[in-house]
Amino acid sequence: MSSQPSDPLAAVDALLAAVEAGHLLPAPAERIRLREAAGLTQAAVAQALGVRIPSIQAWEDGRAEPKPERLQAYRRLLDGLAQRYPAPVTPEPAAPAAAPSHQAVAEAEVRPASTSRRAVAKKAATTSADPRFPHGPLAVLDGDGSAYGVDGIVLDCPADTVIELVEWTLKESGLGAARLNRNGKDSDPLIVLTASAAVKLGLPERLEGPEERRSLRLADDHPVVKQIGKAKWQLTQRGFGPWARVYRKADGRSRQCVQLAVLSWDALDTRSWPGVADMAPADIANVLGTYAQRVITPRGSTAVSGLELMTALRPPTRAVQENGTWVSGHNPGSLGTDQMDPAPPEAIAEHPVVVNSGWSGGFLNEEAYQWVRDPGLLSDEECLLPYAVGLDLNTAFLAAAARLVVGLSAPDHFHRPVFNKKIPGSWLADLSHLDLDPRLPSPFTPDGTRPTGPAWYQTHTLAYAQELGHDVHPVEAYLRRETGAYLDPWHDRLKTAYVETLADLGVTADLTDAEFLAAMEHHKQADPAMAAVLSAIKATVKGGIGKLRERPQGRTYRDGDPWPAMQRPTWRPDIRAAVISKARVNMHRKLANMVKLTGLYPLAVLSDCVVYPSPGASPLDFLPYDAAGKPLMGGFRLGPTPGLAKLEGVQEMSWAVDLMEKGLNPARHIKGGDAVLDDGE
Repeated sequence: MSSQPSDPLAAVDALLAAVEAGHLLPAPAERIRLREAAGLTQAAVAQALGVRIPSIQAWEDGRAEPKPERLQAYRRLLDGLAQRYPAPVTPEPAAPAAAPSHQAVAEAEVRPASTSRRAVAKKAATTSADPRFPHGPLAVLDGDGSAYGVDGIVLDCPADTVIELVEWTLKESGLGAARLNRNGKDSDPLIVLTASAAVKLGLPERLEGPEERRSLRLADDHPVVKQIGKAKWQLTQRGFGPWARVYRKADGRSRQCVQLAVLSWDALDTRSWPGVADMAPADIANVLGTYAQRVITPRGSTAVSGLELMTALRPPTRAVQENGTWVSGHNPGSLGTDQMDPAPPEAIAEHPVVVNSGWSGGFLNEEAYQWVRDPGLLSDEECLLPYAVGLDLNTAFLAAAARLVVGLSAPDHFHRPVFNKKIPGSWLADLSHLDLDPRLPSPFTPDGTRPTGPAWYQTHTLAYAQELGHDVHPVEAYLRRETGAYLDPWHDRLKTAYVETLADLGVTADLTDAEFLAAMEHHKQADPAMAAVLSAIKATVKGGIGKLRERPQGRTYRDGDPWPAMQRPTWRPDIRAAVISKARVNMHRKLANMVKLTGLYPLAVLSDCVVYPSPGASPLDFLPYDAAGKPLMGGFRLGPTPGLAKLEGVQEMSWAVDLMEKGLNPARHIKGGDAVLDDGE
């Protein structure tokens, strides 16, 4: 069926009339500029207009336009923002050489595209969204010179050395991806090397020798490393490992950097990317390309990508005018460019802040739950139930990151402060006198035991004590004056990616609970490639939060020495503590509500998994519903969005009781296959 208008002349006249009347919306790029200038997230705009986040993304990408019932409201919003934030008359020039962080913001020069080996009839939006990168964000290079891109693209790559590959990628491949924020930088092109491609380029098929295997990098005297230096290219401090960056300083307005990933060096961790390394190159390209389009072009492990995504969405700098000149300045709402020392109780024992000050006042212990109920508190009725059923909360850390206010400035020290639940920080308080039901884990400790005396708590933990009706009187605190919802864009993008990928696997929000359980039972088999993307998205969430407190590594490390991770602005253990504290509080609130709604108490909790005794082998047999069959609010509910639950596993009740009596956690093994859940470190 033709998509052409029946009367082209009439359609053109209508378009001209709309232009004359001022009824058309600004260009997509201007829509993004206006929203970001006002500091609005896509979620905030979507909520105001009564639409879903993907609709806002489609409008801002130019892939769709608002329907008539939303058009007037959206245009009114944009018109109002345009009055408050007019476009600058003079375009922003590149930053001076003294401000490399601003140079990265400049547009990359358009590169000539390489010729496709095979004709491609149609390219998806992932490869045509930006004309500078017609062949998408990445390619998988095989040993015969075929570079497989997204959407079936295959390019001829004539490179025989790493240097030739880097230059071909930058000058001819047409690979790369546009920035995720107008103040950020474009994603560097990614070339994934198969084992045969690695060997062709002079690399070992696998890292050889005990030192290379230990350090996960080539020795400095390896011929390829020496070739890179001789050609005036550079490697980052992590050297040439499974994920390597080859770069030169920016040439004018153009970045010169290529990311390489070596499959046979285990660049794609099987826990995050199950089965992907064994796929055909074209399939690997599509899996990674989907992730790149929905999340970010991979820049290392999923944990590294999760952390990089935070910075890509909240760049540390932006162009500002000083005395009529554009310079690089702080971007409000970001973490900035400078390392920030944590407060002593927020740090870890190895940190210089702790070692050099002799701090002995204790540390925050905001971790995920690892709790098992005392078997002596099991009732006869519970023990006679036939099943133990495990529920798992979808991306619980991501749900906790939504609208989470965190500190952006350095901590200030206070004595005898009045508790304020709106101020993020660390508080020293005594909650040991609070008497709670022992059949539930304490909300104040990761192991669920009652506190034994004064301890440091994150704001959300103390706020929950207030919510439970207890007085809170901190004796000391480290608080931050500048605050903001730093993780909001990160949450919005990953939530959309998670929901869209589940939908591709047949799991959608319009399913009944029974249909949802059935769809989840088979979703991984529906499309293994998309299942791998889903796994990577989940790993990006937990790994990104864990990276906020990355510990020192290496056999030669000594306490008190700085380590690379702690010297970056995103080494923020206080933000990690805030996310995990809120996630644990959210879990306890649901556990307590389940008691009110059903009278049921959990057997065990591990991170975002909870195990309940059940009369049947399905969550439908014990979750709370009203007379009409609708889920009751407050307890656990089934569904495909972050914070809702899915079935984790089912075992016999006798199996769970046996583990509990041995001091083991049924939630760790409820799925079978000796399952273990990540605690976010």
